[in-house]
Amino acid sequence: MPTHQPGILAPQSPIARSLFFLLHANADPRPALKALAAITDGNRLVVGIGPAVISALNVDIPGLHPLSPFSAHGVNVPSTPRALWCWLRGTDHGELMNHAHEIEALLKPAFYLDQVLDTFMHRHNRDLTGYEDGTENPKGDDALTAALSADGSSLVAMQQWRHNFTAIEQLSRSEMDDVIGRRRDDNEELDEAPESSHVKRTEQESFTPEAFVMRRSMPWVDGQEGGLLFIAFGSSLRAFEVQMQRMAGIDDGITDSLFRISQPITGDSYWCPPLQQRTLDLSALGL
Repeated sequence: MPTHQPGILAPQSPIARSLFFLLHANADPRPALKALAAITDGNRLVVGIGPAVISALNVDIPGLHPLSPFSAHGVNVPSTPRALWCWLRGTDHGELMNHAHEIEALLKPAFYLDQVLDTFMHRHNRDLTGYEDGTENPKGDDALTAALSADGSSLVAMQQWRHNFTAIEQLSRSEMDDVIGRRRDDNEELDEAPESSHVKRTEQESFTPEAFVMRRSMPWVDGQEGGLLFIAFGSSLRAFEVQMQRMAGIDDGITDSLFRISQPITGDSYWCPPLQQRTLDLSALGL
């Protein structure tokens, strides 16, 4: 019986490496996908397949589509669709690098590497701002319902956010708490948080229907720049999309204060196939 890729719900690994691939024009992705499926355990390596590959194969994955870019109230949310995402999870940077080279070679000549992003666990699931990430993640059966479809597959929305550390440093602790809507020291939600606080803008129970996702985000650093690779698994992309629209103030004109200190610079969506007998199940693609 098919099951989900276990890395989707497993505890975060200490470090990870995300490989983002594009598809060569007129390339046949099927041989490379078959080879990738054979080595994917869903834990050490989690795989997501983008809309471009689905389109090239002339098949349909219900609910999968490129994220829509939009601008509103001074907020810009980009869309940067890629063909394939490989999420390498582990504990050793050298092993992740070697694994990444193996995957890159395996996927040639159909796919070429567009971006490599190393991420890491920071102080027990905290963002580089010091605030805990994923506090409202569902637990137990609720996590399965939020993150997975009935066949064990999942859809994932992903954004790389770049923090403005100069802006962060100029805010007092209480001002930063108001931006997030929680106290950094004890992670308690603020009763009188502003309507623009991130917690208020993305409160999952406040949507109709509710908009729960399973966040698996991790910080990234490149030289003196850094931020958060936001990763949200769901049974559909709807929960992510309605939260993002509210953050941008599409409905009521109130933008999320998070945009004062950070900006999304990418926007991707992928289908994460289930596993069948410990290998990636690509039967929905006719493979």
